[in-house]
Amino acid sequence: MLCLAYPLILGNLLQQGYNIADTLIIGQVLGANALAAVGSSYTLMVFITSIFIGLCMGCSALFSMRYGAKDYELLKRTQAASLLITGIATFLIFAFAISCIRPIIQWLQTPEELQEMTYDYLKITFIGIWFVYLYNYCAYLLRALGNSFTPLVYLAISVVLNIVLDLLFILRLGYGIAGAATATVLSQAVSAIGLWLYCWRKIPETRLTRKDFKINRPLTKQVFSYASLTCIQQSVMNFGILMVQGLVNSFGTSVMAAFTAAVKIDSFAYMPVQDFGNAFSTFTAQNYGAGKKDRILQGFKKAFWMTTFFCLLLSTLIFLTAPWLMQIFISSDEKEIIRIGVEYLRVEGSFYLGIGYLFLWYGFYRAVCKPEMSIILTILSLGTRVALAYLLASIPSIGVHGIWWSIPIGWALADIYGQIYYWKKKHSLLVPPTVSQ
Repeated sequence: MLCLAYPLILGNLLQQGYNIADTLIIGQVLGANALAAVGSSYTLMVFITSIFIGLCMGCSALFSMRYGAKDYELLKRTQAASLLITGIATFLIFAFAISCIRPIIQWLQTPEELQEMTYDYLKITFIGIWFVYLYNYCAYLLRALGNSFTPLVYLAISVVLNIVLDLLFILRLGYGIAGAATATVLSQAVSAIGLWLYCWRKIPETRLTRKDFKINRPLTKQVFSYASLTCIQQSVMNFGILMVQGLVNSFGTSVMAAFTAAVKIDSFAYMPVQDFGNAFSTFTAQNYGAGKKDRILQGFKKAFWMTTFFCLLLSTLIFLTAPWLMQIFISSDEKEIIRIGVEYLRVEGSFYLGIGYLFLWYGFYRAVCKPEMSIILTILSLGTRVALAYLLASIPSIGVHGIWWSIPIGWALADIYGQIYYWKKKHSLLVPPTVSQ
């Protein structure tokens, strides 16, 4: 599991490293308004990306099962069905995003003085939706086969290129926020096309022919079920975050800027446990396809112990270093913004154990043919978070603090339900699947 996880962790740390560099350049060079505009746009793009990740992640679970069962012909047919389904979904998302930029900005309650800047950023960034999809599809395909290192290499190339282009377009050429968006799209294109060419040339087991695209209704239905359910889980999770972003925006530019910087730190901090959950899912799915129940149980116990140790260590570090971490993004003169960000990090960051366990439950249920459980857990977690955030934030004596405290409460409820369901269904959950031909 660790061998599968470490390239994922390094890759996402690189990605978050880029996000931090991007935030640093924009915040220090273009100012707090630009930082707030990009922060609001970032949350929206995370939501859209989560749809692609959900589609590809659901298909990846099936790829892992086929690969674990050594049924390579069925693997190819599964790939073909997944390409048709995810490709159509990507086109619909792209068409909607391009045509609804301004209504989306207004729905997010973006302050009027930031709307034009946000529009300029999004109209360029949305062009890169196709490259985000292509990269994630190829990356999840390779990870399902046990190769999580190659996507890391292409992501590293993209991150380095993105930072170089940021410096060129913003500092050297003075293109402002449009330059940051252009740099992002160009770097996404390089990594996506490069990874697709690698899959075509180096992995013959995944090289599709026309016969693989022959429609098989049971198989197509199975792929659609996995892809759509996992997509719903991912998008519901990030839609809830998007709704919280709208609530945060209503508190003004200072809270928006603090939330933007703090979320970057937050994402960077717990990303390793999310990646470990994905590696655990691949490990479980391959052994599930091969019918190795004892190996799944052994991996299950070790995964929870490793997650516990890492999350407790992480919470301690974030709590102690929060003021210094905020000053990476925000000038030390902006004391109010730093204070708000530190409050967020110390409340939410103290409970990383909750999100660590939740990522394991997501990965486990996806791997054992129960992707609908991930949706239930997400609704519990995010539904509680959104409802509590809006309820508590409306109380004058609590205000924005209610948004921060709603997060760990939602995690805890979902973890408890995931554990109870596992205790009740433990033996039936690990029965090997019937594979659709």
